[in-house]
Amino acid sequence: MALVKRKSDNVLLRTALENFYGAAEEMGLDEGITDILAHSERKTCVSVPVEMDDGSIQVFEGFRVAHNSAVGPAKGGVRFHQDVCLDECEALAFMMTWKCSLAGIPYGGGKGGVRVDALKLSKKELERLSRTYAARIEPVVGAWTDVPAPDVNTNGQVMTWFMDTISRMRGRLEPAIFTGKPIPLWGSKGRNAATGLGVATCAIEFMKALGKDIKGMKCAVMGFGNVGSFAAKTLAEAGAKVVAISDITGVYYSENGIDIAKAFKLIASNPKKLLTGLDKEPGVKMIDSIQTCDCDIFLPCALEGVITEKNAGDIKAKYIVEGANGPTTPEGDKILDQRGILVVPDFLANSGGVIGSYFEWCQDLGGFFWSEEDYNNRLLSIMKDNFKKVWDYAQEHNVKMRRAAFLAAIKRVADATEMRGVYL
Repeated sequence: MALVKRKSDNVLLRTALENFYGAAEEMGLDEGITDILAHSERKTCVSVPVEMDDGSIQVFEGFRVAHNSAVGPAKGGVRFHQDVCLDECEALAFMMTWKCSLAGIPYGGGKGGVRVDALKLSKKELERLSRTYAARIEPVVGAWTDVPAPDVNTNGQVMTWFMDTISRMRGRLEPAIFTGKPIPLWGSKGRNAATGLGVATCAIEFMKALGKDIKGMKCAVMGFGNVGSFAAKTLAEAGAKVVAISDITGVYYSENGIDIAKAFKLIASNPKKLLTGLDKEPGVKMIDSIQTCDCDIFLPCALEGVITEKNAGDIKAKYIVEGANGPTTPEGDKILDQRGILVVPDFLANSGGVIGSYFEWCQDLGGFFWSEEDYNNRLLSIMKDNFKKVWDYAQEHNVKMRRAAFLAAIKRVADATEMRGVYL
């Protein structure tokens, strides 16, 4: 019987499936294994009722997807965002499987979230939402089954509420179920900056591989949350000129480079951690689009699907390092390829976060914590090795880095799936 490929109207899931099927066909993957890996092991939908501050009740939709556990427990973030849906969570879980595999860590892919505009919630409403969501997904998460982490609009405080809720439900402390926790509550030094540090490290190694120096190169960082802010900080410290940064308040541009230290101080003083007012700094102005601004390296570190067939032809950057999950659509990717724009794919570039989560998980399971220096040294070593592995494969086989990364990642999971067998 011929393989029936999955289809989806969701752009992110369609992108994930198309990339997977293309790589699986190229490597001659068995059709049965291909079909197994194209489907998620578990998709959970829950209702999340929350008592609002005015006494009313609102019910939100929540999701948790575990894509694959052949190599280890599912791993992936939880996001609170108004666009969250089941297909998005499945696509992101799908990509997390390849990210974990490529990183060489013992995880499969997972993802979850709640469809809610988190910025409109008070702190108490956010706590009620977090605790109820944690209680509803309690049957499917665990240190050896599914290990969530922070994502869009969630943070260490939310992870603490998650951990506390499930620990109380189970009658024992469960610190290793969630990563991204505050340092005093079984968190890890270095974890907060890990994803952004990894993205910037890939950008620096990318330039080295091309025989270029990162110093003085113009970088534009889309998204100034946990990923983009630390990527911008690391690049600036390495001597790059960060000419543009953005968040939901707009795009901030300076041809002489933005003072990233001042940007950090600004978001620290803003209750919602936004860049409001940065355009009042000397030389900084607002522009319409960060995707098409004048720069050498563009780093999309916000949401998915921001490079499409509508704007890929106007991108001025010569190089793209994907800090977000799925920021480039297949149509956009083809245009970038035709224009000779080189791309470091997301599940290589932003894997610092899940590698850092793995470090925290190891420390929680062992009850022994590392110094920040040890943490960062181990992270940088793995990121550099992974970049070199993909770069060398791409050069040897004359394929783009995205395809090289897919082939290497899929092979590890496929081999594990085949060795473990199909359980009937």
